[in-house]
Amino acid sequence: MAEQAVKKLSAMQVKPILKWAGGKTQMLSDLLPKVPFSYGRYIEPFLGGGAMFFALQPENAIIADSNPELINMYRQVSDHVDDVIQYLEQYENTKERFYAVRSQKWEALPAAAAAARTIFLNKTCFNGLYRVNKKGDFNVPYGKYANPRICDRDALYSASAVLKKAEILCSDYFLVLEHYAKEGDFIFLDPPYLPVSEYSDFKRYTKEQFYEEDHVELAKIIMRLHERGCHVILTNSNHPLVHELYAPFTIDIVHTKRYISCRGSSRQGEDVIVTIPPKQKTLIKLMPQPLPKQVSAYPPTRFMGSKSKLLSEIWSVASQFKFDTAVDLFAGSGIVGYMFKSQGKRVISNDYMAMSATFAKAMIENNSVVLSIEEAEKLLIEQRASNHFVAETFQGLYYKDEENNLIDVLRTNIAAIRDPYKRAIAMTSLIRACTKKRPRGIFTYTGERYNDGRKDLQKTLAQQFLEAVEAVNKAVFDNGQQNRARHGDAMELRVEQADLVYIDPPYYSPLSDNEYVRRYHFVEGLARDWQGVEIQQHTLTKKFKSYPTPFSTRNGAADAFDRLFKKFANSILIVSYSSNSLPTQDGMVAIISKYKKHVAVIPVDYKYSFGNQGKAKTHRNSVQEYLFVGY
Repeated sequence: MAEQAVKKLSAMQVKPILKWAGGKTQMLSDLLPKVPFSYGRYIEPFLGGGAMFFALQPENAIIADSNPELINMYRQVSDHVDDVIQYLEQYENTKERFYAVRSQKWEALPAAAAAARTIFLNKTCFNGLYRVNKKGDFNVPYGKYANPRICDRDALYSASAVLKKAEILCSDYFLVLEHYAKEGDFIFLDPPYLPVSEYSDFKRYTKEQFYEEDHVELAKIIMRLHERGCHVILTNSNHPLVHELYAPFTIDIVHTKRYISCRGSSRQGEDVIVTIPPKQKTLIKLMPQPLPKQVSAYPPTRFMGSKSKLLSEIWSVASQFKFDTAVDLFAGSGIVGYMFKSQGKRVISNDYMAMSATFAKAMIENNSVVLSIEEAEKLLIEQRASNHFVAETFQGLYYKDEENNLIDVLRTNIAAIRDPYKRAIAMTSLIRACTKKRPRGIFTYTGERYNDGRKDLQKTLAQQFLEAVEAVNKAVFDNGQQNRARHGDAMELRVEQADLVYIDPPYYSPLSDNEYVRRYHFVEGLARDWQGVEIQQHTLTKKFKSYPTPFSTRNGAADAFDRLFKKFANSILIVSYSSNSLPTQDGMVAIISKYKKHVAVIPVDYKYSFGNQGKAKTHRNSVQEYLFVGY
């Protein structure tokens, strides 16, 4: 009987079996035009009344809900529709019968009888709501409808035909999406809505508890689906958080009616439809390749966050684009900018720290000038009176008295060098000498607590300085380009041509700090001659007040990235960022996607040597470094 009825109704429009609070029947005219022309499987993990599913009648579908009673009903209509109809035809619409049936435990009934009970209660209760109390008992009151259609045989048979083509799951949405969603699938998401003031009645009737943090997690999953190549359509209330979470995508506002509100003034509402197309496949692949020998001439450094171990991967990505000018926006140790110079690119190197700008001046902007050893040796001899600033300010903190005196001699003589490149080479060498003579190369502690007797610590400061001069001289070469070193705020950098911009900012992480100045304040002071800084005399290390940076907070970092990506929207973007930093991977992709049509995420295994993570028992210093590529 069922098969004959299905054949008769196969060409008819299929409508939902249930009335459902928040159902999408009234929005179908807005939703259906957004459905992709072709797709793999249809997946709907918040099924509810299933208006979209029944309207599309997909040939291959996975439908799911976390409500076991609801899923039982769909499975029974799919597989045993005649039994469900037989049970439904026994019901009558009276208040006494309604409450008698409502008092039953659906789990104790035969599966088909339980399905019929679900349909009967839905058709005769107030507004077709589904609501249970803390015990899990259905508690919506009788609806007082004169002649509800309890058993719609045609609708049940046609629904059964469509349901037979679907895999019906009782499962959490997360498990469904993570396990089943594949490239090319179409996913429709109708989660419990975010509450807004005019929905105060509505939010009592949502399918399950779903809070703001749940919507944030759902957005992360949706970004992964986007990356995976799925086409996603999401409905929700017109809530600010929805606009924030899905800013990179198309958000359409739709005026709707709320049939479940007790107040007429609350029955008008605004829903949104978010359309998330599949991410276009990127041709960017990580294929590390040998670098020019010149790159190895750059003096090795233990500078915090240095990308010396990632150069091959960075060039592997960059080399897939055509560009003449590379901007190294947060130069740090300078090694990435130097690598670009070695590849024949015109390099603009920038950093807010003077010591980093000094490195770039000596070895990136400088194409030919060297500081002879004879000139370097003369710098070790007092030629003019020093102000003894280091000897007096930092006595007993980092170096011996004679070493402090030599630092004062060197800094005084270096300041008198007229040639800007020779001056940069000399200051770079002094900074390198000071860090090499310092256990761990940082200035967050005093004394020699971490002196492990290594060779660098046994050499004199003068030896270290002269060796550094030789090393820096060897790094000087002419790549035929007019390169430039700049000391300034990345947000204020003005560049006429920026074909490719490499961005490696201080990483914001709740697990460790990103204060470069705190670690290197002494050598940064050397580079600045302590001009424009405020030494905090009350501190044991005599550090100076850190420069303000937007990357010191979660919200500040996200906003700073947004401004940078907007500023360089016409450039190829390569961004280094860590998996344990914020914004998250999904967050970064969302921000870059606002300004770039294509975004690729390339993970690289990496281990950090600095920061609080080094001692962490959770091994959080072993992380993935992400290369985000926007083009």
